[in-house]
Amino acid sequence: MGDVHLTEQGSGTPLVLLHAYPVDSRMWDGVRGPLAERVRLITPDQRGLGRSPLGQAPPDLDVVAEDLLRDLDRLGVQRFVLGGCSMGGYVAMAVLRRAAERVTGLVLADTKAVADTEQARAGRLAVAERAESEGTAGWLADSFLPNGVGTTTAEQRPEVVSALRELIESQPPSGVAWAQRAMAARPDSTELLAAVDVPVLAVVGAEDALMSPEVVGGLVPGATFAVLPGCGHLPPLEDPAAFARTVLDWLPG
Repeated sequence: MGDVHLTEQGSGTPLVLLHAYPVDSRMWDGVRGPLAERVRLITPDQRGLGRSPLGQAPPDLDVVAEDLLRDLDRLGVQRFVLGGCSMGGYVAMAVLRRAAERVTGLVLADTKAVADTEQARAGRLAVAERAESEGTAGWLADSFLPNGVGTTTAEQRPEVVSALRELIESQPPSGVAWAQRAMAARPDSTELLAAVDVPVLAVVGAEDALMSPEVVGGLVPGATFAVLPGCGHLPPLEDPAAFARTVLDWLPG
């Protein structure tokens, strides 16, 4: 496959941010400005999503981790702060399994360490099959949005809901299916995160219907924990100013 598409701006400490499902790195657009004033911000599109080609690899988040590490090598980035929202958090855990010595800090937003239950796995595989057989127009956004944003966003930020719908609708069905199968196959990362010995920021939207504050707050013993009011599952989209401020206040160095 060709190179993964990524966006890079700013200078200083490299901060890699990995996007959620079912969107791409444009979910970080609202936080780029403030973050890039302090860091070298790197935001890739996961293979098959956004502007990254899917390639032929079987669905596996370890493949996504390898994509990222290869691109960071190409950019000359040896050590970096790593962040991920939801699926991006799962990818961050895959990176830790392969190259923990390169990660100097960790931001985990609205994500969890445990593997899927059998019911959750079956649900992901059903979505993958539907995406491949029907495409994703209409139904994918309709099914994600009620739980994908918080009540405050749904009621008071129609522009966010509209932008998120547009992001979801723009994703290739093949990439959506690949991502769902890769997430369904991911291992439990509880012990992995318990052994992390770099600074960690765990962030969750107070209105997240998919990941409870207790789940996110308990990811890493000793982590800095932040709950963002008025946000659901995607704080960088719902309240970018609050998310960027939280990251910058925590950022090591």
